[in-house]
Amino acid sequence: MLFTLVTFTPFQPTPGLAIWSLVIFLLFWFIVGKFAFRPIMEALEKREVDIQDAMDAAKNTRAEMANMKAENEKLLAEAREERSKILQEARDMKNQIIAEAKDKAKEEANHLINSAKVDIENQKKVAFAEVKNEVGAMALTIAEKVIRKELKGNAEQENFVNNLVKEINLN
Repeated sequence: MLFTLVTFTPFQPTPGLAIWSLVIFLLFWFIVGKFAFRPIMEALEKREVDIQDAMDAAKNTRAEMANMKAENEKLLAEAREERSKILQEARDMKNQIIAEAKDKAKEEANHLINSAKVDIENQKKVAFAEVKNEVGAMALTIAEKVIRKELKGNAEQENFVNNLVKEINLN
């Protein structure tokens, strides 16, 4: 009976149903706002802060990478300059060693030449001494032979000496 008096239709709201629906909706909105919307908003704000921090970190990283790249280029340039200095020093050292070797070789050659000249001079002196000794010995031999022979005149002695000199020259 009661059912017949109150007819329920889903498409026609009654004023009591509308009020209760509004109260339940407001209560639901308050509860959801307190327990769901606030944490969701905080999470969204935190996510926004995290994203901004990540973007700032990426920006800083890019700046650091650019600085590192510039430092790397600077180090490469310094390394190239150092390499060229080392190569130049090596070339200079090579030239210096070659020049020193040439000077030493010239000095040694001069020393050998001077030594050879001294040896030649010594041998020359020895040869002259030997020649003087032989000439002296020959002179003594000639004098001895002249004295041994008793000669009658000066002409004969000169003739005999000349023959002895010719004889010695032939030997």
